[in-house]
Amino acid sequence: MTGTTDTPAPPRPKPLLLLRLLTLFYDLWPMLAVWMLISALFNAGYYLAGHGEREILETGSPLGVLLWLCCLLATGAYAVASWARGGQTLGMRPWRLRVTGIDGATPTRTQLLRRFLVGIPSLLLGGMGFWWAWIDRDRLTWHDRASGTRMVRVEK
Repeated sequence: MTGTTDTPAPPRPKPLLLLRLLTLFYDLWPMLAVWMLISALFNAGYYLAGHGEREILETGSPLGVLLWLCCLLATGAYAVASWARGGQTLGMRPWRLRVTGIDGATPTRTQLLRRFLVGIPSLLLGGMGFWWAWIDRDRLTWHDRASGTRMVRVEK
């Protein structure tokens, strides 16, 4: 007998998948308002540039692509600024979720930007990056793992 004691392994963190999806849904609404404002500004500029009031801004046109890029940029600015300021977006607050570094430290802006950029394909590929948390040994999504961050639930 060696006298060693078997200590149980710490419990695996929860993937928080439902809460992540609820957060995305909640954050959709303020971002939708921002996207509508950006679109209204683009359309007003399109009209003031001499186009008819019944003409529309085509999605595939260079100006339409620029509109999409501006909406993406606004979304990224909102997410990264919110995470950097307090670790939470508006949608994360009711669910008491917070973005932290893997080690629990405050993530850098570079990590947060990488989290946002990897989060785009993570969501657009059928949410595969989110579903990945169910099988990941540390319950991390693609964007968590790529950025060195994680989402944690804050106790009351």
